[in-house]
Amino acid sequence: MKVNSLTMTIGRVTRYAIEADIPEIVRIINSAFRVEDFFVNGDRTNAADIAARMADPHVRFLVVDGDESGALAAAVVVDVHDSRGHFAMLSVDPPLQGRGLARVLMNAIEDHCRAARCDTVEIEVVNLREELPAFYDAMGYIPSDTAPFPDKSKLSRDAHMVRMTKRLGEL
Repeated sequence: MKVNSLTMTIGRVTRYAIEADIPEIVRIINSAFRVEDFFVNGDRTNAADIAARMADPHVRFLVVDGDESGALAAAVVVDVHDSRGHFAMLSVDPPLQGRGLARVLMNAIEDHCRAARCDTVEIEVVNLREELPAFYDAMGYIPSDTAPFPDKSKLSRDAHMVRMTKRLGEL
């Protein structure tokens, strides 16, 4: 389901990405996920992956524009299936981290999912990123399950995913 609303939080507007944003989305995601180099080999994504996700009618990329024309400050992918929302690859351009942009995206994700009539929203975080559960816990997400790492061939050490879920209330 595609929803055409915008969210404004902390002086930043989120919008739905367009095809022209693909290079910036790839840059931000790969830059933000460099912190995983201690257990993942290679980039997190590429232009073909982002384009394929964008082609799925259930998937949207939410982005925050940067200060310079054509630049992005943050991005996340969100999909909706039945009454469940799911997001992944929440990424803030490393020089802009610590300015509340992740919270801007989180608010936009939850607004998007509520508008799509989702009861819950979830994310999987890798167990080796010990800081992430506390970040999502502070926003009301609780661990609900585990899953295998999606591409074990990229791992330089053992890892698995921890699913975190939040029940959504009304707008």
